[in-house]
Amino acid sequence: MEYTTLAAVDLGSNSFHLAVGRVVDDQIYPLDAIKETVRLGAGLGADKRLDAQVQERAIAALTRFAERLAGMPRESVRVVGTNALRVAKNADEFLQTAEAVIGFPIEVISGREEARLIYSGVVHSLPLTDRNRLVVDIGGGSTEFIIGVKLKPKVMESLYMGCVSYTRRFFPDGRIDKKSMKAAELAAREQVQTIVSRFQKTGWREAVASSGSARSLSEAMVAGGHADRGITADGLEWLREQALAAGDIRKLALPGLREDRLPVFPGGLAIMTAVFDELALRQVTIAEGALRQGVLWDLLGRVHHRDIREVTIDQFARRYHIDQMQSQRVGSLALALYRQLEPILDEKGSAAEMFLGWAARLHEIGISISQGAYHKHTAYILANADMPGFSRQEQGWLSNLVLAQRGRLSKMRAAFEDDPSLATAALCLRLAVIVYRSRRTLRLPELKLDRKAKGLRLEVGGDWLAKNTLVAIALEAERGEWDAVGLGFEAIEAA
Repeated sequence: MEYTTLAAVDLGSNSFHLAVGRVVDDQIYPLDAIKETVRLGAGLGADKRLDAQVQERAIAALTRFAERLAGMPRESVRVVGTNALRVAKNADEFLQTAEAVIGFPIEVISGREEARLIYSGVVHSLPLTDRNRLVVDIGGGSTEFIIGVKLKPKVMESLYMGCVSYTRRFFPDGRIDKKSMKAAELAAREQVQTIVSRFQKTGWREAVASSGSARSLSEAMVAGGHADRGITADGLEWLREQALAAGDIRKLALPGLREDRLPVFPGGLAIMTAVFDELALRQVTIAEGALRQGVLWDLLGRVHHRDIREVTIDQFARRYHIDQMQSQRVGSLALALYRQLEPILDEKGSAAEMFLGWAARLHEIGISISQGAYHKHTAYILANADMPGFSRQEQGWLSNLVLAQRGRLSKMRAAFEDDPSLATAALCLRLAVIVYRSRRTLRLPELKLDRKAKGLRLEVGGDWLAKNTLVAIALEAERGEWDAVGLGFEAIEAA
């Protein structure tokens, strides 16, 4: 299904943003935007847990977002969380409440996935060019760096430094002095130094900055007459002098600097100064696009059947030299069995089927490491690799599914209890792997999988099991494995 209206929600470490766009052909036109300054990252204590006060602010903001999103189809809205939710130890607990309030699933994305989406949002707001473009985005808890050409990112990195976290760390009482500013700049420079060589090797002809920190720095120096546009090295030095002269965030009065940016201004200034110094920048322009616009463009690809996740699956299949014939055999049978159990009645069911197909395509990527425990290696790769388009939760689901394809199921008990649909998909994948153990095309009998009072039953037509004893033995062993996780299973020959 294609949608005429899409919405993206960015749960940033500083601000929450909602962007709604109207789809006309292959373009997105802005319809509505809401910003809430939540400062989620400021609510992270020394124990890396979100405090009650910041959770209340976040839930209040999401309640207002939910009002605007009411009635929108599930597949037309995407909600993503960034650094604060990546590091918070109680993120899962908060997300349960947050999802119930906003009414849509929340995906916590990796730093590099955040970088990819930021780049998409930025380049869609600028004229295309054949020259490499550097994009820098200082967020509340992390800073993303990307070099790309046209719509394609070439190098991406996410560093653990942001305007909220650095302001809290180096200017905790609001005071700004030479010692604290120098400490903040040196810490940021150490972070940027880790990527300088790789980024300079790729090179760029144009530098662009996005998000609120960059925009506030630019607005202040332009209003003060120290830049015609964008951000300049001279303008940063002037802002630094003004901040030190004020000596306190509360006394910093700069034309063009909005009041809501003051509490995180020194952290953003220190990071941008370090970026300019380490990457030898003299000037950057400001882009209107940001993460939320990138999420909208990515969502447009999904609903128009140009899902970046499909591209990622194809790339992984090539990178790990997948046996395409075997993955096709296993995938076709796993999906056929799944459709008998779970007819596609809604969008959620369709998504589960799609993930099962992806898992079947990649279920053997770990064989290149070790045949004996390939499912464990496959699960580790899918859980930890950079997979453009996939959220952390989605990678976790794929990882659990391929881990369950063989071996003892007792390891999956907790995962199955949390998500029964995972157990259904895992059964179908396991059965397909068992049937095609010979790794050759077979003339299969009628296979009927359905639910019975005591669990699931696979009926195998004719005397096929009698002629394929290895499969018959493996299917009999499955009975005990599924009993171990509290789910009944049996395989019988149909009369």
